[in-house]
Amino acid sequence: MSAPSTHFDRPALIVIDVQQGFDDSEFWGPRDNPACEQNIAALVAHWRNKDWPLVFVQHQSSDPGSPLAMSSPGREFKDVITGTPDLLVRKNVNSSFYGSPDLDSWLRAEGIGQVVICGITTNHCCETTARMAGNLGYDTYFALDATHTFDRRSPDGTTVPAATLSMVTATNLDGEFATVSETRALLESDSSPRSSSVSG
Repeated sequence: MSAPSTHFDRPALIVIDVQQGFDDSEFWGPRDNPACEQNIAALVAHWRNKDWPLVFVQHQSSDPGSPLAMSSPGREFKDVITGTPDLLVRKNVNSSFYGSPDLDSWLRAEGIGQVVICGITTNHCCETTARMAGNLGYDTYFALDATHTFDRRSPDGTTVPAATLSMVTATNLDGEFATVSETRALLESDSSPRSSSVSG
């Protein structure tokens, strides 16, 4: 797992889909990383202490049977998501860059070139957002231990454990789309400025 840059220049923390509906284990199945929410809370508190930009993303599923459906109480944020963010994005697809308001436009208008991604689930909305952030030219960091996912059934019928899926996401992203890191390293990163704005 790669170490983060030692210099951050007003990075945005993108907190994805930390919603009550993901506590429905009967719907989603077994999960990994029980420390996920604690680590997310630590990152949110750190970003507020630094007065760095904070983005909350909320999934509103178009499937009425989903625990994240617009009509379901499960779409509400978990208790670790507190206060008012600098930007609230609502979406109904995997990528946070296909929501409203437009995340890319907001980041560029704010002159933000670095993003740190955390949330739920590791291999769906978090990974998809990280891939797009990297492709759009953002200096992207993925807080792996501030994400979690669920066991999934593969096409051949076998069950792939959540922890395996998380490590595959880390392998897919690191060095290609993002720098994969851990919460502790991100909290200890130097906040000395460096130029990292995204052009365009």
